[in-house]
Amino acid sequence: MAGAFDYAPAIVLLPFLSFLLSLGGSLHGEGKGVLPKGGALGGIAATAGSLLLSIWVALTVAGGNVHDETIYTWAAAGDLELTFGLLLDPLSALMLVIVSLIALLVHVFSLGYMNDEGETGLPRYYAGLGLFTASMLGFVVADNLLMAFMFFELVGLCSFLLIGFHFREPGPPSAAKKAFLVTRFGDYFFLVGVVAVFATFGTAQFAGEGSFPALAAAALDGNASVTTYLGLAPEAWFTVVGLLILGGVVGKSAQFPLHTWLPDAMEGPTPVSALIHAATMVAAGVYLVARMYGFYAVSPTALGVIALVGGFTALFAGTMGLVKRELKQVLAYSTISQYGYMMLALGAGGYVAATFHLMTHAFFKALLFLGAGSVIIAMHHNENMWDMGGLKGKMPVTYYTFLAGSLALAGIFPFAGFWSKDEVLYEALAHGLGGTPLLLLGYAMGLLAVPVTAFYTFRMVALTFHGDARTDQAASPEPVGWNVKAPLVVLGVLAATAGFVNMVPVQTLTGAHIDFLHSWLDGGFEGLTAHHYGDVTGQFAGYSTGTLAGSELATVLAGAGLSLALALLGAGLAYSLYAVPEPEEHTARLGSLQDVLYNNYYQDEYQVFIATRIVAPLSRAADAFDQGVIDGTVNAVSSVSLFSSSRIRRVQTGVVSNYAALLTLGLTVLLIAFGVYGGWLL
Repeated sequence: MAGAFDYAPAIVLLPFLSFLLSLGGSLHGEGKGVLPKGGALGGIAATAGSLLLSIWVALTVAGGNVHDETIYTWAAAGDLELTFGLLLDPLSALMLVIVSLIALLVHVFSLGYMNDEGETGLPRYYAGLGLFTASMLGFVVADNLLMAFMFFELVGLCSFLLIGFHFREPGPPSAAKKAFLVTRFGDYFFLVGVVAVFATFGTAQFAGEGSFPALAAAALDGNASVTTYLGLAPEAWFTVVGLLILGGVVGKSAQFPLHTWLPDAMEGPTPVSALIHAATMVAAGVYLVARMYGFYAVSPTALGVIALVGGFTALFAGTMGLVKRELKQVLAYSTISQYGYMMLALGAGGYVAATFHLMTHAFFKALLFLGAGSVIIAMHHNENMWDMGGLKGKMPVTYYTFLAGSLALAGIFPFAGFWSKDEVLYEALAHGLGGTPLLLLGYAMGLLAVPVTAFYTFRMVALTFHGDARTDQAASPEPVGWNVKAPLVVLGVLAATAGFVNMVPVQTLTGAHIDFLHSWLDGGFEGLTAHHYGDVTGQFAGYSTGTLAGSELATVLAGAGLSLALALLGAGLAYSLYAVPEPEEHTARLGSLQDVLYNNYYQDEYQVFIATRIVAPLSRAADAFDQGVIDGTVNAVSSVSLFSSSRIRRVQTGVVSNYAALLTLGLTVLLIAFGVYGGWLL
């Protein structure tokens, strides 16, 4: 009898089929074409099927079953094989449910956001959503690094197509190109890292005794031999390989310094923003580190870099969100910041904490973007928060669900973000106090980001929903339908309750076993479990896994209490300043600093400067050297050959009498030469 694992490929194939159907429909023109609702119904059916199959797979995994299968070998040379396969374990099963659920809700929401405004090109839009969803699901189930890289690139392509959906306007195509180019820069490093993995280990499999994470740990134990380069010891070489792959992660997950594409990506339709930020492209980088965490855990240097990049990004991006005027811009910088928290957790040895925050963030960030979409519909596509106000009473469903997402984002008890963000900070603090002082710096930056996050979040809530209506649009907002409200309600419930799956402070306080997510992630393949990662991190990365300095209970509760107090402080300050009938732009008091923050620390400018003033001249110099020296030498050699051959070719006239004369002349010359030579010898 066929089981869930037999039907698992359909999780990826169903959205891909919807892509093909919508693509066919788009051939009939830029309107809705021949497909019902422009292809929306096919996408909804496909993602609903993927969700049901994903839940079935998750239930099967919960029963203690895991699956690693090679489906197709597409190239082989000796012992090296390039394959497509499925890896279904607790991590991938959880992510399958998250991606397919968010994709389904985005498709439903798009019925109200895209179809009801007379939008053209809807089959093209739904084709992009279908391929985007299929690509991310294929990435999640990939059982080897090369397959993951291929789907990683497909995800980037889909983001390019969807961000630039309104290609007739000037902004979206520019934003799409920027997203594509910035993430490609990181992906170059990722590609080199993939090649390095194959060259080092001869395999790119994630799971099993012969997988590259297992071989890396065995090599450091002295139980396996691997190939290293540049004269480096295994641990140093593993760090180099890990950092190369991390380049792709930094680009896709919008971490400093490759984060600049994400705010511009708000030019895409709002449902696309929800999908990108919550469950697909930006999530792909963090998921990749979690997927190959056994490899990163053997390199303390790589983990330290991950933690510092994450902690700095969490704080750095948050400061820019303080002064933004557009609703989606605030959410964009909050996404960069929240993924910084996930990277901080991974660098701190918190595999479970990072996965936990990845899950809760998917729910509350999708909710906030779709809630923003509801507001944008009501405001006739005006995104400026200073033109809003007073929407609380006119849009109660949107307001209360958006408030739930905001409380989760700010880390307010008992909403989902409180539990996951607290566990991230706890991991950084615990391992910092346990013998890794570098992590204390990451913890400090993450902690400072807490009040910043709460402030910009509730500044956004207050300016959008509270006070008096500041424009006619806000005074008479456009009503939204059930297809907008229903996804908000589902996500609102999850934003309020999803944190209960892993309540570390309560467990520490009461002793009750309520770390369900930890137990879930501890039930996979040997070598791919939370328990194993904890052991490996303690063994190779030098992170203490023993008793913390002082009371563990005191550490947990003090950390949670401090984080909550700072969040309440930031939220309360923002509410008091902006939840008034006629709010003022208090950030103007920052003076020139406000300009720096509003212009994103002028990062675009210095990146353009680097590209035009440094990289471009170097490229021109390299091109001149290539054309003048390399090509010049080659062309000179070929010119001599061509000149000689053209002269010799003239001898071949085709006239027999000429050939006879030349033979006679040649024979005469030879006779004379030999005669002279012979006479000289005599």
